[in-house]
Amino acid sequence: MLLKVLRRFLRPYRRDVVVIVVLQIVQTVAALSLPTLNADIINDGVVRGDTAYILRVGALMLGISAVQVVCAVAAVRLGARTAMAAGRDMRAAVFHRVQRFSAAEMGRFGAPSLITRSTNDVQQIQMVTVLTFTIMVMAPIMMVGGVFMALQQDVGLSALLLVVVPVLGAVMGLAIWRMAPLFKVMQKRIDRINLVLREQISGVRVVRAFNRQPTERARFDEASTELMATALGVGKIMAVVFPAVQLIIGASSAGVIWFGAARIDAGAMEVGSLVAFLNYLMQILMSVLMAVMMFVMVPRAEVSSERVKEVLDVEPEIVVPAAPVTLPVPPDGGRGLVVELDGASFGYAGAESPVLCEVDLRLEPGRTTAVIGSTGSGKTSLVNLIPRLVDVTAGAVRVAGVDVRDLDPGALRDRVSLVPQKAYLFSGTIASTLRHGRPSATDAELWRALEVAQARDFVEALPDGLDAPVEQGGANFSGGQRQRLAIARALVRRADVYLFDDSFSALDFATDARLRAALPAATGGATVLVVGQRVASIRDADQIVVLDDGRVVGVGTHHGLMETSQTYREIVLSQLSAEEAA
Repeated sequence: MLLKVLRRFLRPYRRDVVVIVVLQIVQTVAALSLPTLNADIINDGVVRGDTAYILRVGALMLGISAVQVVCAVAAVRLGARTAMAAGRDMRAAVFHRVQRFSAAEMGRFGAPSLITRSTNDVQQIQMVTVLTFTIMVMAPIMMVGGVFMALQQDVGLSALLLVVVPVLGAVMGLAIWRMAPLFKVMQKRIDRINLVLREQISGVRVVRAFNRQPTERARFDEASTELMATALGVGKIMAVVFPAVQLIIGASSAGVIWFGAARIDAGAMEVGSLVAFLNYLMQILMSVLMAVMMFVMVPRAEVSSERVKEVLDVEPEIVVPAAPVTLPVPPDGGRGLVVELDGASFGYAGAESPVLCEVDLRLEPGRTTAVIGSTGSGKTSLVNLIPRLVDVTAGAVRVAGVDVRDLDPGALRDRVSLVPQKAYLFSGTIASTLRHGRPSATDAELWRALEVAQARDFVEALPDGLDAPVEQGGANFSGGQRQRLAIARALVRRADVYLFDDSFSALDFATDARLRAALPAATGGATVLVVGQRVASIRDADQIVVLDDGRVVGVGTHHGLMETSQTYREIVLSQLSAEEAA
Protein backbone atom coordinates (compact mmCIF):
# COMPACT_ATOMS: atom_id res chain seq x y z
CA MET A 1 0.00 0.00 0.00
CA LEU A 2 2.83 2.38 0.85
CA LEU A 3 4.47 1.76 -2.53
CA LYS A 4 1.18 2.47 -4.33
CA VAL A 5 0.74 5.77 -2.50
CA LEU A 6 4.36 6.82 -3.10
CA ARG A 7 4.20 5.81 -6.74
CA ARG A 8 1.11 7.94 -7.21
CA PHE A 9 2.45 11.09 -5.56
CA LEU A 10 6.08 10.82 -6.69
CA ARG A 11 5.13 10.38 -10.34
CA PRO A 12 5.30 14.15 -11.07
CA TYR A 13 8.82 14.21 -9.59
CA ARG A 14 10.32 11.30 -11.55
CA ARG A 15 13.20 13.42 -12.84
CA ASP A 16 14.14 14.54 -9.31
CA VAL A 17 14.01 10.93 -8.09
CA VAL A 18 16.39 9.85 -10.85
CA VAL A 19 18.80 12.66 -9.98
CA ILE A 20 18.68 11.66 -6.28
CA VAL A 21 19.47 8.03 -7.13
CA VAL A 22 22.41 9.07 -9.33
CA LEU A 23 23.79 11.36 -6.62
CA GLN A 24 23.47 8.60 -4.02
CA ILE A 25 25.23 6.11 -6.28
CA VAL A 26 28.11 8.54 -6.86
CA GLN A 27 28.53 9.35 -3.18
CA THR A 28 28.29 5.65 -2.19
CA VAL A 29 30.89 4.60 -4.76
CA ALA A 30 33.11 7.40 -3.45
CA ALA A 31 32.67 6.19 0.13
CA LEU A 32 33.48 2.60 -0.89
CA SER A 33 36.69 3.61 -2.65
CA LEU A 34 38.20 5.39 0.35
CA PRO A 35 39.07 2.31 2.53
CA THR A 36 40.92 0.69 -0.42
CA LEU A 37 42.96 3.86 -1.00
CA ASN A 38 43.64 4.01 2.74
CA ALA A 39 44.91 0.40 2.58
CA ASP A 40 47.17 1.34 -0.31
CA ILE A 41 48.63 4.24 1.70
CA ILE A 42 49.40 1.88 4.61
CA ASN A 43 50.76 -0.99 2.49
CA ASP A 44 52.60 0.95 -0.20
CA GLY A 45 53.31 4.23 1.53
CA VAL A 46 53.66 3.90 5.30
CA VAL A 47 55.25 0.44 5.33
CA ARG A 48 57.73 1.37 2.58
CA GLY A 49 58.27 4.93 3.81
CA ASP A 50 57.22 6.45 0.46
CA THR A 51 56.10 9.97 1.45
CA ALA A 52 55.38 11.08 -2.10
CA TYR A 53 52.99 8.16 -2.59
CA ILE A 54 51.24 9.00 0.66
CA LEU A 55 50.76 12.65 -0.41
CA ARG A 56 49.61 11.69 -3.90
CA VAL A 57 47.04 9.13 -2.77
CA GLY A 58 46.03 11.37 0.15
CA ALA A 59 45.25 14.20 -2.28
CA LEU A 60 43.17 11.79 -4.35
CA MET A 61 41.26 10.77 -1.20
CA LEU A 62 40.58 14.43 -0.40
CA GLY A 63 39.17 14.97 -3.89
CA ILE A 64 36.97 11.88 -3.63
CA SER A 65 35.79 13.01 -0.17
CA ALA A 66 34.86 16.41 -1.59
CA VAL A 67 32.82 14.75 -4.34
CA GLN A 68 31.16 12.53 -1.74
CA VAL A 69 30.23 15.50 0.47
CA VAL A 70 28.82 17.54 -2.44
CA CYS A 71 26.76 14.60 -3.73
CA ALA A 72 25.51 13.72 -0.24
CA VAL A 73 24.42 17.30 0.52
CA ALA A 74 22.76 17.68 -2.89
CA ALA A 75 20.98 14.32 -2.54
CA VAL A 76 19.66 15.11 0.95
CA ARG A 77 18.51 18.59 -0.08
CA LEU A 78 16.78 17.43 -3.24
CA GLY A 79 15.34 14.39 -1.45
CA ALA A 80 13.88 16.53 1.32
CA ARG A 81 12.35 18.95 -1.21
CA THR A 82 10.83 16.12 -3.23
CA ALA A 83 9.42 14.38 -0.15
CA MET A 84 7.93 17.61 1.17
CA ALA A 85 6.39 18.37 -2.23
CA ALA A 86 4.86 14.88 -2.37
CA GLY A 87 3.52 15.37 1.16
CA ARG A 88 2.01 18.70 0.15
CA ASP A 89 0.28 17.07 -2.82
CA MET A 90 -0.94 14.24 -0.58
CA ARG A 91 -2.48 16.65 1.94
CA ALA A 92 -4.08 18.59 -0.90
CA ALA A 93 -5.53 15.39 -2.36
CA VAL A 94 -6.99 14.36 1.02
CA PHE A 95 -8.37 17.88 1.58
CA HIS A 96 -10.04 18.08 -1.83
CA ARG A 97 -11.51 14.60 -1.49
CA VAL A 98 -12.92 15.43 1.96
CA GLN A 99 -14.42 18.63 0.52
CA ARG A 100 -16.53 16.41 -1.75
CA PHE A 101 -17.73 14.15 1.06
CA SER A 102 -21.41 14.07 1.89
CA ALA A 103 -22.73 13.78 5.43
CA ALA A 104 -22.61 9.98 5.12
CA GLU A 105 -18.88 9.92 4.32
CA MET A 106 -18.12 12.47 7.03
CA GLY A 107 -20.00 10.32 9.52
CA ARG A 108 -18.10 7.23 8.39
CA PHE A 109 -14.67 8.68 9.16
CA GLY A 110 -15.37 11.43 11.68
CA ALA A 111 -13.63 14.80 11.85
CA PRO A 112 -10.87 13.75 14.34
CA SER A 113 -9.79 10.82 12.16
CA LEU A 114 -9.78 12.96 9.01
CA ILE A 115 -7.61 15.55 10.77
CA THR A 116 -5.14 12.83 11.82
CA ARG A 117 -5.09 11.32 8.34
CA SER A 118 -4.31 14.65 6.66
CA THR A 119 -1.63 15.65 9.20
CA ASN A 120 0.06 12.92 11.25
CA ASP A 121 -0.46 10.10 8.73
CA VAL A 122 0.85 12.18 5.84
CA GLN A 123 3.79 13.23 8.03
CA GLN A 124 4.71 9.58 8.64
CA ILE A 125 4.72 8.89 4.90
CA GLN A 126 6.74 12.06 4.31
CA MET A 127 9.35 11.01 6.86
CA VAL A 128 9.75 7.56 5.32
CA THR A 129 10.08 9.16 1.89
CA VAL A 130 12.89 11.41 3.12
CA LEU A 131 14.67 8.46 4.71
CA THR A 132 14.20 6.44 1.53
CA PHE A 133 16.01 9.09 -0.49
CA THR A 134 18.77 9.57 2.09
CA ILE A 135 19.23 6.03 3.46
CA MET A 136 17.30 3.37 1.60
CA VAL A 137 18.76 4.19 -1.81
CA MET A 138 22.27 4.21 -0.38
CA ALA A 139 22.04 1.18 1.96
CA PRO A 140 21.75 -1.68 -0.60
CA ILE A 141 24.46 -0.15 -2.79
CA MET A 142 26.70 0.22 0.24
CA MET A 143 26.03 -3.32 1.42
CA VAL A 144 26.56 -5.03 -1.96
CA GLY A 145 29.53 -2.81 -2.80
CA GLY A 146 30.99 -3.33 0.67
CA VAL A 147 30.79 -7.12 0.33
CA PHE A 148 32.46 -6.96 -3.08
CA MET A 149 35.24 -4.67 -1.83
CA ALA A 150 35.74 -6.79 1.29
CA LEU A 151 36.21 -9.86 -0.90
CA GLN A 152 38.85 -7.93 -2.82
CA GLN A 153 40.78 -7.39 0.42
CA ASP A 154 40.60 -10.93 1.83
CA VAL A 155 38.32 -13.79 0.81
CA GLY A 156 38.96 -15.94 3.89
CA LEU A 157 38.10 -13.21 6.37
CA SER A 158 34.91 -12.45 4.40
CA ALA A 159 33.44 -15.71 5.72
CA LEU A 160 32.57 -13.74 8.88
CA LEU A 161 30.02 -11.81 6.84
CA LEU A 162 28.05 -15.03 6.25
CA VAL A 163 27.38 -15.17 9.99
CA VAL A 164 27.17 -11.52 11.03
CA VAL A 165 24.81 -10.12 8.35
CA PRO A 166 22.07 -12.81 8.74
CA VAL A 167 22.18 -12.51 12.55
CA LEU A 168 21.82 -8.73 12.37
CA GLY A 169 19.02 -9.01 9.81
CA ALA A 170 17.19 -11.60 11.94
CA VAL A 171 17.31 -9.42 15.07
CA MET A 172 15.97 -6.39 13.22
CA GLY A 173 13.36 -8.45 11.35
CA LEU A 174 12.03 -9.79 14.66
CA ALA A 175 11.78 -6.23 15.95
CA ILE A 176 9.81 -5.11 12.90
CA TRP A 177 7.44 -8.07 13.23
CA ARG A 178 6.70 -7.18 16.86
CA MET A 179 6.33 -3.43 16.28
CA ALA A 180 4.09 -3.43 13.18
CA PRO A 181 0.79 -4.12 15.03
CA LEU A 182 1.72 -1.61 17.73
CA PHE A 183 2.09 1.16 15.16
CA LYS A 184 -1.40 0.41 13.84
CA VAL A 185 -2.83 0.70 17.34
CA MET A 186 -0.83 3.89 17.91
CA GLN A 187 -2.47 5.70 14.97
CA LYS A 188 -5.94 4.75 16.22
CA ARG A 189 -5.09 6.06 19.68
CA ILE A 190 -3.86 9.32 18.18
CA ASP A 191 -7.32 9.53 16.57
CA ARG A 192 -8.84 9.05 20.02
CA ILE A 193 -6.66 11.82 21.52
CA ASN A 194 -7.78 14.17 18.73
CA LEU A 195 -11.42 13.28 19.29
CA VAL A 196 -11.35 13.91 23.04
CA LEU A 197 -9.28 17.09 22.76
CA ARG A 198 -11.46 18.49 19.97
CA GLU A 199 -14.64 17.83 21.98
CA GLN A 200 -13.21 19.46 25.07
CA ILE A 201 -11.99 22.56 23.24
CA SER A 202 -15.26 22.95 21.32
CA GLY A 203 -17.37 22.38 24.41
CA VAL A 204 -15.22 24.18 26.98
CA ARG A 205 -18.11 26.44 28.03
CA VAL A 206 -20.40 23.47 28.62
CA VAL A 207 -17.68 21.70 30.60
CA ARG A 208 -17.22 24.73 32.85
CA ALA A 209 -20.93 25.46 33.15
CA PHE A 210 -21.60 21.95 34.46
CA ASN A 211 -18.34 21.80 36.42
CA ARG A 212 -17.22 18.65 34.59
CA GLN A 213 -13.51 19.46 34.47
CA PRO A 214 -12.52 16.41 36.58
CA THR A 215 -14.54 14.07 34.33
CA GLU A 216 -13.10 15.50 31.13
CA ARG A 217 -9.62 15.45 32.61
CA ALA A 218 -10.09 11.76 33.40
CA ARG A 219 -11.25 11.09 29.81
CA PHE A 220 -8.19 12.81 28.41
CA ASP A 221 -5.88 11.04 30.88
CA GLU A 222 -7.35 7.69 29.85
CA ALA A 223 -6.83 8.38 26.13
CA SER A 224 -3.34 9.76 26.76
CA THR A 225 -2.40 6.81 28.96
CA GLU A 226 -3.50 4.34 26.28
CA LEU A 227 -1.30 6.11 23.72
CA MET A 228 1.58 6.18 26.22
CA ALA A 229 1.24 2.44 26.87
CA THR A 230 1.44 1.68 23.15
CA ALA A 231 4.42 4.01 22.69
CA LEU A 232 6.13 2.37 25.67
CA GLY A 233 5.61 -1.02 24.05
CA VAL A 234 7.43 0.21 20.96
CA GLY A 235 10.11 1.83 23.14
CA LYS A 236 10.75 -1.38 25.08
CA ILE A 237 11.33 -3.30 21.87
CA MET A 238 13.71 -0.61 20.63
CA ALA A 239 15.47 -0.61 24.01
CA VAL A 240 16.28 -4.30 23.50
CA VAL A 241 17.07 -4.09 19.79
CA PHE A 242 19.67 -1.32 19.83
CA PRO A 243 21.95 -2.84 22.50
CA ALA A 244 21.67 -6.17 20.65
CA VAL A 245 22.74 -4.47 17.42
CA GLN A 246 25.64 -2.74 19.15
CA LEU A 247 26.70 -6.09 20.62
CA ILE A 248 26.65 -7.72 17.15
CA ILE A 249 28.67 -4.87 15.64
CA GLY A 250 31.20 -4.89 18.51
CA ALA A 251 31.57 -8.68 18.40
CA SER A 252 32.03 -8.53 14.61
CA SER A 253 34.82 -5.95 14.93
CA ALA A 254 36.54 -8.02 17.60
CA GLY A 255 36.23 -11.13 15.42
CA VAL A 256 37.74 -9.37 12.40
CA ILE A 257 40.68 -8.07 14.44
CA TRP A 258 41.20 -11.50 16.07
CA PHE A 259 41.18 -13.56 12.89
CA GLY A 260 42.81 -10.81 10.84
CA ALA A 261 45.75 -10.63 13.27
CA ALA A 262 46.22 -14.37 12.90
CA ARG A 263 46.23 -14.09 9.10
CA ILE A 264 48.73 -11.19 9.22
CA ASP A 265 50.95 -13.23 11.52
CA ALA A 266 50.75 -16.10 9.04
CA GLY A 267 51.65 -13.74 6.18
CA ALA A 268 48.36 -14.28 4.39
CA MET A 269 47.19 -10.71 4.80
CA GLU A 270 48.66 -7.20 4.98
CA VAL A 271 47.99 -4.65 7.74
CA GLY A 272 46.41 -2.16 5.34
CA SER A 273 44.04 -4.81 4.07
CA LEU A 274 42.92 -5.57 7.63
CA VAL A 275 42.19 -1.88 8.25
CA ALA A 276 40.30 -1.64 4.96
CA PHE A 277 38.37 -4.86 5.68
CA LEU A 278 37.38 -3.50 9.10
CA ASN A 279 36.11 -0.30 7.47
CA TYR A 280 34.14 -2.28 4.91
CA LEU A 281 32.66 -4.43 7.66
CA MET A 282 31.49 -1.28 9.45
CA GLN A 283 30.02 0.07 6.22
CA ILE A 284 28.21 -3.20 5.55
CA LEU A 285 26.83 -3.47 9.07
CA MET A 286 25.88 0.21 9.21
CA SER A 287 24.08 -0.11 5.87
CA VAL A 288 22.17 -3.11 7.22
CA LEU A 289 21.44 -1.22 10.43
CA MET A 290 20.26 1.89 8.55
CA ALA A 291 18.09 -0.17 6.24
CA VAL A 292 16.50 -2.05 9.11
CA MET A 293 16.02 1.16 11.11
CA MET A 294 14.30 2.47 8.04
CA PHE A 295 12.10 -0.61 7.97
CA VAL A 296 11.25 -0.03 11.62
CA MET A 297 9.47 3.11 10.46
CA VAL A 298 7.95 1.47 7.39
CA PRO A 299 5.21 -0.45 9.31
CA ARG A 300 3.89 2.79 10.79
CA ALA A 301 4.08 4.50 7.40
CA GLU A 302 2.35 1.47 5.87
CA VAL A 303 -0.51 1.86 8.34
CA SER A 304 -0.64 5.59 7.61
CA SER A 305 -0.67 5.00 3.86
CA GLU A 306 -3.58 2.58 4.24
CA ARG A 307 -5.50 5.23 6.19
CA VAL A 308 -4.72 7.95 3.64
CA LYS A 309 -5.60 5.70 0.70
CA GLU A 310 -8.82 4.71 2.44
CA VAL A 311 -9.89 8.36 2.23
CA LEU A 312 -8.65 8.83 -1.33
CA ASP A 313 -10.40 5.66 -2.52
CA VAL A 314 -13.81 6.73 -1.26
CA GLU A 315 -16.06 7.74 -4.12
CA PRO A 316 -18.43 10.38 -2.73
CA GLU A 317 -22.11 9.56 -3.03
CA ILE A 318 -22.82 13.03 -4.40
CA VAL A 319 -21.10 13.40 -7.75
CA VAL A 320 -21.40 15.70 -10.74
CA PRO A 321 -23.48 14.00 -13.48
CA ALA A 322 -21.80 13.32 -16.82
CA ALA A 323 -24.09 15.81 -18.60
CA PRO A 324 -25.43 18.21 -15.97
CA VAL A 325 -28.62 20.14 -16.69
CA THR A 326 -28.50 23.93 -16.44
CA LEU A 327 -31.00 25.61 -14.12
CA PRO A 328 -33.20 28.24 -15.81
CA VAL A 329 -32.77 31.91 -14.95
CA PRO A 330 -35.93 33.59 -13.60
CA PRO A 331 -37.39 36.01 -16.21
CA ASP A 332 -37.08 39.80 -15.95
CA GLY A 333 -34.24 39.57 -13.49
CA GLY A 334 -36.53 38.08 -10.87
CA ARG A 335 -35.59 35.62 -8.15
CA GLY A 336 -36.99 32.36 -6.95
CA LEU A 337 -37.20 28.74 -8.08
CA VAL A 338 -39.93 26.18 -7.56
CA VAL A 339 -38.73 23.41 -5.24
CA GLU A 340 -40.63 20.12 -5.11
CA LEU A 341 -40.17 17.07 -2.92
CA ASP A 342 -41.91 14.12 -4.56
CA GLY A 343 -42.18 11.12 -2.24
CA ALA A 344 -38.77 12.01 -0.85
CA SER A 345 -37.35 9.58 1.68
CA PHE A 346 -33.96 9.62 3.35
CA GLY A 347 -32.24 7.22 5.70
CA TYR A 348 -28.72 6.53 6.90
CA ALA A 349 -26.99 3.30 5.93
CA GLY A 350 -27.62 0.61 8.53
CA ALA A 351 -30.40 2.58 10.27
CA GLU A 352 -33.52 0.67 11.31
CA SER A 353 -35.92 3.28 9.90
CA PRO A 354 -35.62 6.27 7.55
CA VAL A 355 -35.27 9.82 8.85
CA LEU A 356 -37.75 11.10 6.25
CA CYS A 357 -40.50 9.02 4.70
CA GLU A 358 -42.42 9.87 1.50
CA VAL A 359 -42.42 13.63 1.92
CA ASP A 360 -44.46 15.54 -0.67
CA LEU A 361 -43.92 19.30 -0.60
CA ARG A 362 -43.92 22.25 -2.99
CA LEU A 363 -42.12 25.53 -2.28
CA GLU A 364 -43.18 28.51 -4.39
CA PRO A 365 -41.16 31.65 -5.26
CA GLY A 366 -42.22 34.70 -3.29
CA ARG A 367 -43.74 32.55 -0.55
CA THR A 368 -42.40 31.53 2.83
CA THR A 369 -42.78 27.91 3.84
CA ALA A 370 -42.17 26.98 7.46
CA VAL A 371 -41.38 23.52 8.84
CA ILE A 372 -42.02 22.66 12.46
CA GLY A 373 -41.83 19.45 14.43
CA SER A 374 -40.39 17.83 17.50
CA THR A 375 -36.67 17.16 17.91
CA GLY A 376 -35.60 14.31 15.63
CA SER A 377 -38.57 14.64 13.29
CA GLY A 378 -36.28 15.13 10.26
CA LYS A 379 -36.43 18.91 9.77
CA THR A 380 -32.68 19.41 9.17
CA SER A 381 -32.52 16.36 6.89
CA LEU A 382 -35.32 17.86 4.80
CA VAL A 383 -33.38 21.13 4.47
CA ASN A 384 -30.19 19.26 3.50
CA LEU A 385 -31.97 17.52 0.62
CA ILE A 386 -32.58 20.75 -1.29
CA PRO A 387 -28.93 21.89 -1.82
CA ARG A 388 -28.05 18.19 -2.18
CA LEU A 389 -25.91 17.96 0.92
CA VAL A 390 -27.42 14.48 1.10
CA ASP A 391 -29.28 12.49 -1.54
CA VAL A 392 -32.72 10.96 -1.20
CA THR A 393 -32.84 7.20 -0.79
CA ALA A 394 -36.24 7.12 -2.50
CA GLY A 395 -38.36 9.61 -4.38
CA ALA A 396 -36.97 12.83 -5.84
CA VAL A 397 -36.14 16.46 -5.11
CA ARG A 398 -36.69 18.83 -8.02
CA VAL A 399 -35.64 22.43 -8.46
CA ALA A 400 -37.35 24.27 -11.33
CA GLY A 401 -38.62 20.88 -12.48
CA VAL A 402 -35.13 19.34 -12.67
CA ASP A 403 -34.06 16.47 -10.40
CA VAL A 404 -31.20 17.77 -8.26
CA ARG A 405 -29.24 14.62 -9.14
CA ASP A 406 -29.14 15.85 -12.73
CA LEU A 407 -27.61 19.18 -11.68
CA ASP A 408 -24.01 20.14 -10.99
CA PRO A 409 -23.97 20.41 -7.15
CA GLY A 410 -21.82 23.54 -7.39
CA ALA A 411 -24.22 25.25 -9.80
CA LEU A 412 -27.18 24.27 -7.60
CA ARG A 413 -25.57 25.63 -4.45
CA ASP A 414 -24.76 28.89 -6.22
CA ARG A 415 -28.53 29.44 -6.37
CA VAL A 416 -29.23 28.37 -2.78
CA SER A 417 -28.36 30.20 0.43
CA LEU A 418 -28.34 28.14 3.62
CA VAL A 419 -28.16 29.28 7.22
CA PRO A 420 -27.38 26.07 9.15
CA GLN A 421 -28.71 25.14 12.55
CA LYS A 422 -25.32 25.85 14.12
CA ALA A 423 -24.07 29.24 12.98
CA TYR A 424 -20.39 28.80 12.14
CA LEU A 425 -18.15 31.75 11.28
CA PHE A 426 -14.69 31.44 9.78
CA SER A 427 -11.79 33.38 11.23
CA GLY A 428 -11.07 36.73 9.59
CA THR A 429 -13.08 39.94 9.74
CA ILE A 430 -16.80 40.65 9.65
CA ALA A 431 -16.41 41.84 6.06
CA SER A 432 -14.60 38.65 4.98
CA THR A 433 -17.22 36.58 6.82
CA LEU A 434 -20.09 38.26 5.00
CA ARG A 435 -18.30 38.13 1.64
CA HIS A 436 -18.12 34.37 2.09
CA GLY A 437 -21.62 34.58 0.62
CA ARG A 438 -20.56 36.74 -2.36
CA PRO A 439 -16.96 37.94 -2.71
CA SER A 440 -17.91 40.85 -4.99
CA ALA A 441 -20.37 42.41 -2.51
CA THR A 442 -19.78 46.11 -1.77
CA ASP A 443 -19.60 47.60 1.72
CA ALA A 444 -23.03 49.18 1.18
CA GLU A 445 -24.51 45.76 0.43
CA LEU A 446 -22.86 44.33 3.54
CA TRP A 447 -24.37 47.08 5.72
CA ARG A 448 -27.77 46.51 4.13
CA ALA A 449 -27.62 42.79 4.90
CA LEU A 450 -26.53 43.54 8.47
CA GLU A 451 -29.44 45.93 8.86
CA VAL A 452 -31.98 43.32 7.72
CA ALA A 453 -30.37 40.71 9.97
CA GLN A 454 -30.62 43.13 12.93
CA ALA A 455 -26.83 43.06 13.30
CA ARG A 456 -25.98 46.60 12.17
CA ASP A 457 -26.19 48.12 15.65
CA PHE A 458 -23.64 45.86 17.33
CA VAL A 459 -21.31 45.89 14.31
CA GLU A 460 -21.34 49.70 14.21
CA ALA A 461 -20.55 49.72 17.94
CA LEU A 462 -17.34 47.76 17.33
CA PRO A 463 -14.20 49.94 17.02
CA ASP A 464 -13.28 48.53 13.60
CA GLY A 465 -16.78 48.09 12.21
CA LEU A 466 -16.70 45.76 9.20
CA ASP A 467 -12.98 45.20 9.81
CA ALA A 468 -13.59 43.91 13.34
CA PRO A 469 -11.89 40.52 13.85
CA VAL A 470 -13.83 37.26 13.89
CA GLU A 471 -12.25 34.38 15.79
CA GLN A 472 -12.52 30.78 14.66
CA GLY A 473 -16.15 29.69 14.85
CA GLY A 474 -17.14 33.24 15.88
CA ALA A 475 -16.08 32.51 19.46
CA ASN A 476 -15.77 36.25 20.23
CA PHE A 477 -19.50 36.81 19.59
CA SER A 478 -22.57 35.65 21.48
CA GLY A 479 -24.85 32.98 20.07
CA GLY A 480 -27.40 35.55 18.91
CA GLN A 481 -24.74 37.70 17.26
CA ARG A 482 -23.33 34.67 15.44
CA GLN A 483 -26.79 33.77 14.15
CA ARG A 484 -27.42 37.30 12.90
CA LEU A 485 -24.05 37.43 11.13
CA ALA A 486 -24.78 34.04 9.54
CA ILE A 487 -28.17 35.33 8.35
CA ALA A 488 -26.50 38.47 6.94
CA ARG A 489 -23.95 36.27 5.16
CA ALA A 490 -26.82 34.35 3.55
CA LEU A 491 -28.61 37.54 2.50
CA VAL A 492 -25.45 38.89 0.84
CA ARG A 493 -25.62 35.83 -1.44
CA ARG A 494 -28.77 37.14 -3.20
CA ALA A 495 -29.90 33.59 -3.87
CA ASP A 496 -33.03 32.19 -5.52
CA VAL A 497 -33.73 29.85 -2.60
CA TYR A 498 -33.18 30.70 1.08
CA LEU A 499 -33.05 27.96 3.70
CA PHE A 500 -33.14 28.99 7.36
CA ASP A 501 -32.59 25.91 9.54
CA ASP A 502 -33.74 26.97 13.02
CA SER A 503 -31.71 30.15 12.50
CA PHE A 504 -33.69 32.38 14.87
CA SER A 505 -33.51 30.22 18.00
CA ALA A 506 -30.86 32.35 19.78
CA LEU A 507 -32.66 35.65 19.12
CA ASP A 508 -34.92 37.37 21.61
CA PHE A 509 -38.56 37.78 20.61
CA ALA A 510 -38.28 41.48 19.71
CA THR A 511 -35.22 40.93 17.47
CA ASP A 512 -36.88 37.86 15.96
CA ALA A 513 -39.99 39.88 15.10
CA ARG A 514 -38.02 42.75 13.51
CA LEU A 515 -35.94 40.30 11.49
CA ARG A 516 -38.96 38.42 10.18
CA ALA A 517 -40.62 41.71 9.24
CA ALA A 518 -37.54 42.81 7.25
CA LEU A 519 -36.89 39.47 5.51
CA PRO A 520 -39.56 39.57 2.75
CA ALA A 521 -38.15 42.76 1.23
CA ALA A 522 -34.57 41.44 1.48
CA THR A 523 -35.32 38.07 -0.12
CA GLY A 524 -37.09 39.85 -2.98
CA GLY A 525 -39.44 37.19 -4.34
CA ALA A 526 -37.07 34.27 -3.66
CA THR A 527 -38.24 30.90 -2.40
CA VAL A 528 -37.92 30.82 1.39
CA LEU A 529 -37.95 27.80 3.71
CA VAL A 530 -37.81 28.42 7.45
CA VAL A 531 -37.31 25.63 9.99
CA GLY A 532 -38.25 26.61 13.51
CA GLN A 533 -38.87 25.29 16.99
CA ARG A 534 -40.61 28.44 18.18
CA VAL A 535 -44.16 28.90 16.97
CA ALA A 536 -43.77 32.69 17.08
CA SER A 537 -41.06 32.46 14.40
CA ILE A 538 -43.19 30.57 11.88
CA ARG A 539 -46.86 31.33 12.56
CA ASP A 540 -47.06 34.04 9.90
CA ALA A 541 -45.61 31.87 7.10
CA ASP A 542 -47.63 31.43 3.91
CA GLN A 543 -47.44 27.66 4.38
CA ILE A 544 -46.62 25.62 7.48
CA VAL A 545 -45.51 22.00 7.22
CA VAL A 546 -45.77 19.80 10.32
CA LEU A 547 -43.31 16.91 10.56
CA ASP A 548 -43.70 14.02 12.96
CA ASP A 549 -41.27 11.08 12.95
CA GLY A 550 -40.14 11.91 9.41
CA ARG A 551 -43.63 12.15 7.93
CA VAL A 552 -45.70 15.17 6.90
CA VAL A 553 -48.76 15.16 9.16
CA GLY A 554 -50.11 18.58 8.28
CA VAL A 555 -49.79 21.37 5.72
CA GLY A 556 -51.57 24.72 5.87
CA THR A 557 -51.68 28.10 7.59
CA HIS A 558 -51.45 28.64 11.32
CA HIS A 559 -55.19 29.01 11.83
CA GLY A 560 -56.03 26.14 9.53
CA LEU A 561 -53.61 23.76 11.25
CA MET A 562 -54.94 24.73 14.68
CA GLU A 563 -58.22 23.27 13.52
CA THR A 564 -57.02 20.25 11.55
CA SER A 565 -53.68 19.05 13.02
CA GLN A 566 -53.55 17.66 16.53
CA THR A 567 -49.71 17.50 16.40
CA TYR A 568 -49.43 21.17 15.45
CA ARG A 569 -51.98 22.17 18.08
CA GLU A 570 -50.01 20.34 20.80
CA ILE A 571 -46.77 22.08 19.75
CA VAL A 572 -48.45 25.49 19.76
CA LEU A 573 -50.18 25.05 23.11
CA SER A 574 -46.94 23.84 24.69
CA GLN A 575 -45.48 27.31 23.94
CA LEU A 576 -48.45 29.71 23.88
CA SER A 577 -51.69 30.11 25.74
CA ALA A 578 -54.93 29.46 23.91
CA GLU A 579 -55.54 33.23 23.66
CA GLU A 580 -52.06 33.88 22.20
CA ALA A 581 -52.41 31.02 19.75
CA ALA A 582 -55.75 32.25 18.42
